[in-house]
Amino acid sequence: MTLPETMKAVRLTGHGGLDKLEWCDDVPVPQPDAGEVLIRVGASAVNNTDVNTRTGWYSKAVRGDTGSAATEGNAGASDADGAWSGALSFPRIQGADCCGEIVAVGDGVDAARIGQRVLVRPMYRPTGAGPDALVTFGSERNGGFAEYTTVGEENALRIESPLSDIELASFPCAFSTAEGMIQRAGLGVERVLITGASGGVGSAAVQLAKRRGAHVTASTSPAKMEALKALGADAVIDRNEPYPDDAFDVVLDLVGGPRWPELLDALVPRGRYVTSGAIAGPIVELDLRTLYLKDLTLIGSTRQAPSVFTDLVSYIEAGEIKPVVAETYPLADLHAAQKAFLEKSHMGKIGVTIAD
Repeated sequence: MTLPETMKAVRLTGHGGLDKLEWCDDVPVPQPDAGEVLIRVGASAVNNTDVNTRTGWYSKAVRGDTGSAATEGNAGASDADGAWSGALSFPRIQGADCCGEIVAVGDGVDAARIGQRVLVRPMYRPTGAGPDALVTFGSERNGGFAEYTTVGEENALRIESPLSDIELASFPCAFSTAEGMIQRAGLGVERVLITGASGGVGSAAVQLAKRRGAHVTASTSPAKMEALKALGADAVIDRNEPYPDDAFDVVLDLVGGPRWPELLDALVPRGRYVTSGAIAGPIVELDLRTLYLKDLTLIGSTRQAPSVFTDLVSYIEAGEIKPVVAETYPLADLHAAQKAFLEKSHMGKIGVTIAD
């Protein structure tokens, strides 16, 4: 296969509004370093982390919800900590999700991998780095919003599935985040409350929790209740209504915001709370009496054992979970894709097609 010298891509030129996403058709095709593979990207998808990184929401100077400045950017964000891991170098190709085909390999990689269909592990520890070092595909290194991308071969997992590229690209970021939360919680045949249940991570968590035999209650808007029941939720709660006290063994929270204290009240004694997002706002009020009198465990969930993603691939190949794709846009329309994502009228993921 003869590879082109340049490719189409959307580059993030700095923290800010949608104008910081720049369409390019002359970006050099990356070359795989030793131990890496070159992937021709078939599809990607939009995630909260893409928007949050673009706007600089991760900066400690930002205190609002993730949607308040998602179109124009957070004026108070600091470049020094605008990404979740700190400062980024620009331009950067985002896109934490990637399904594609290996088309070339670097030194030390078996050429038999060429032609393999793969999913990219969206979060991993770099080889030789310390135990807490972490790289997110599309943040600390270029990601899937381009025709070609590179990654260490161990993070390009072969996938055998009849699903389309766009369906497979809906899994990596959202489902690995949800599975990481569930594994951190040690969720079993228990009662779990999932907030933000109609989003990519939330709807993934509904499926993955049901896979473990949990009784799932989904918090969502009335318009999405029936769809979440069809996806597997045993019960639904209007996100604007009070949560029942002492009702859940585990809370998987993606929302945060002003109603956060209610989530701890909703846990039984010795319950576990896990968070991996704060779309309604990162600053919350904690009554330490609730924490210690109920013997609660509060868990933050970002880092994942390598097994989380290999487990996820096995669930996909076994047909135990299914993709939820609301809409699909071509890469050239990434602005429109992010605007649709920000409207939050969909359930599941907004897909982005890359290959012609």
